[in-house]
Amino acid sequence: MPEIIAENIAAVPSAPPVETRAERLRNFWSDFRESWVAVGALIVIGVLLFLSFGAPLVSPQDPYDMAMLDWLDAFLRPGTEGSGGYVHLLGTDNAGRDMLSAIFYGLRTSFVIGLSAGALALLVGIAVGLTAAYFGGRIEALLMRIVDLQLSMPAILLALVLVAMLGQGIVQIILALVVAQYAYFARTTHGAAKVERGKDYIEAARSTPLPTHRVLFKHLLPNVLPPLIVVATVQVASAIALEATLSFLGVGLPLTEPSLGSLISNGFKYIHSDRYWLSIYPGLALMLTVVAINLVGDQVRKVLDPRNSR
Repeated sequence: MPEIIAENIAAVPSAPPVETRAERLRNFWSDFRESWVAVGALIVIGVLLFLSFGAPLVSPQDPYDMAMLDWLDAFLRPGTEGSGGYVHLLGTDNAGRDMLSAIFYGLRTSFVIGLSAGALALLVGIAVGLTAAYFGGRIEALLMRIVDLQLSMPAILLALVLVAMLGQGIVQIILALVVAQYAYFARTTHGAAKVERGKDYIEAARSTPLPTHRVLFKHLLPNVLPPLIVVATVQVASAIALEATLSFLGVGLPLTEPSLGSLISNGFKYIHSDRYWLSIYPGLALMLTVVAINLVGDQVRKVLDPRNSR
């Protein structure tokens, strides 16, 4: 009899080993690098981040220091040497600013606004989505109707109204983008948390004397993070594009703040003349940044999608 019991126990398949955090990261990177396009986009983002946050070190000129500008250098064509003794690779604008330096400083502003607005919108959306899914009832109905009402409005229209009310400035732009974008995170969090809330491990955690915040952030939140990571990458790109749009329309950052949108707007009136570089190069920088972030986000979505797991 003991031999039969031992044989039956041996025949029972053992539970698969639990992956450590390091193993999950290695598996994620192994799946992510299968797309050379996504890896190239990630490298592009890394280079742009280095050039933007290292702008004071790599830029030949501080384009927003009036003491360094020479009006005689206005409208120099790309590749022309200026009075400062260096070559303006991308030319200069109507104020004599080096366009390459202005693009680097503008990228820094775009990344600061995009990352800050994305992170804050993520936190607000998580709080709203988790609260609605966990408590349900009237709280869920009220919060989700507010989110649905906001999602029915175009983000650019809502951002325009908020900026008009708050005024110009980096802080005001970030607040406007947070209000305009948190609903995407809230809706995603609510949908994922609603599915997880009905599972046994959540019911078991709720039956214990654990505080509510521990159940929410220790047990429920980690299981709804994968779709939020995907939404976060997309919304960072969207925040950068929205900021550029607002600055292009003249209601975003003031002229004293570096911005890709204001650079494009400043050169737009010359778009049909031979001074093409004033809008084309900042526009290409903005397009490269947004496309690269979206490509990385698309690959992250594929890797984290359980339907694609092997």
